[in-house]
Amino acid sequence: MYFRAVSQLVRNLQAVETWLDKAERFATSKKCDVNVLMTSRLAPDMKPFVYQVQSACDYVKAAAAWLSQREPPKHEDNESTIDEVRARVRKTIAFVEGVRSEEYEHAGRQHVHMSWAPAGKVLGGEDYLLQMSIPNVYFHLAMAYAILRSNGVDVGKMDFLGCANWVDAT
Repeated sequence: MYFRAVSQLVRNLQAVETWLDKAERFATSKKCDVNVLMTSRLAPDMKPFVYQVQSACDYVKAAAAWLSQREPPKHEDNESTIDEVRARVRKTIAFVEGVRSEEYEHAGRQHVHMSWAPAGKVLGGEDYLLQMSIPNVYFHLAMAYAILRSNGVDVGKMDFLGCANWVDAT
């Protein structure tokens, strides 16, 4: 279950590449700097697009790391351009794809410590994945998608979902 769940999160991150491509085409057509979109937000008290993608990446890499008994790589969170955001997504995907399915063998028995958890409390591996990782990845990606969409970038539901693994009907 863990390998498949984390693999699905990687597919969600891969969809961001399509969004970034569309953002570049949009900016070119409007003759504006695509990097302006990186600081866009939906509300004044909300974090910008770049933060949303950084956070989604962080939750994906943390899930892969903590559930496979690894240490997640540290990223500086200093991306400001579309190319830097694209690189962040790619290095996150590369890390996660480097974790083999058998490394998740004991994921359900992992104890994941959250810095903001009540004193002396941890989350079990399954609860961490289902209550923390997956909802947060979808939240931050939905916000990033909405930011682009609200700025006029032509992204749609199928862009959010990404590619499906179609097979022949037999």
